Amino acid sequence: MSSLQQTFGELKQHLASRIIGQHALVERLLITLLADGHLLVEGAPGLAKTTAIKALAEHLEGDFHRIQFTPDLLPSDVTGSEIFRPETGQFEFQRGPVFHNLVLADEINRAPAKVQSALLEAMGERQVSVGMRTFPLPEPFMVMATQNPIEQEGTYPLPEAQLDRFLMHVTIGYPEPAAEREILHLVRQQTREARTPDATPVTAEQVSEARKAVSDVFMAEAVEDYVLALVLATRDPLALDDDLDRWLAFGVSPRGTIALDRCSRALAWLDGRDYVTPDDVRAVAPDVMRHRLILTFEAEAAGITPDQVVQRLLERVPVSA
Repeated sequence: MSSLQQTFGELKQHLASRIIGQHALVERLLITLLADGHLLVEGAPGLAKTTAIKALAEHLEGDFHRIQFTPDLLPSDVTGSEIFRPETGQFEFQRGPVFHNLVLADEINRAPAKVQSALLEAMGERQVSVGMRTFPLPEPFMVMATQNPIEQEGTYPLPEAQLDRFLMHVTIGYPEPAAEREILHLVRQQTREARTPDATPVTAEQVSEARKAVSDVFMAEAVEDYVLALVLATRDPLALDDDLDRWLAFGVSPRGTIALDRCSRALAWLDGRDYVTPDDVRAVAPDVMRHRLILTFEAEAAGITPDQVVQRLLERVPVSA
């Protein structure tokens, strides 16, 4: 294991000590950071979604900003706007909150489509265009969006074009009883004692080096074939399973193929390995694919979920020899 892998292993341990009972969320946060993507987290209120991204920001050398999405939010409230300066007689661009290294889009589905689309260029192109000018976003740049699956009144479903720009879509649930007891003890301890300083933050240079190391993780041709087989099965499900053919209207895009490759490599690197196994692919497949599958009306009427479709895919698609 390299020193860089040890650094991120320690970062993972620090985050896990702060975000108790949400191991999957902590791991997916780091995978998304290493794979240079964006994360969509769905879960009930009070499950440490906001706390997780704040904890990550505290352990990175970079700035953090939280945007609370509401129905009256405007696109300029996210990207920024041009302000007229009487002293110079010219317009000056006032940068919006998206110009930060880590951006939390809290309850993103509470804002209308025009605001959600304001993030499209930022997430996809890492830039913001205003008038005739284009402004690059800082590096590293990562958006973590949250949405509440319980309350649907006053919400706007995210368009497929924006969903596809999220590297992973993670769903989280309530912690185990033992973990919840540990949360209680941690809160009491933090109330009584001053919080001790954390380890030295990870620098932007270390994040860049880690991303290069992740891209160099070896993936055998057989594992690459397995990645492609999973994706292609979503586009031609009839060749694999009659039920899948009835359930799937549209499959995973090429962006999803790239995401599955990057996330598999990032997971292997976080585990201290320099090669990808089929188990890595299977571990990240649900979070990479669930938001990229569009189900048929028949499947929705029958109560079929994207997670059930992904599970069927993993059962039916064989690992290449």
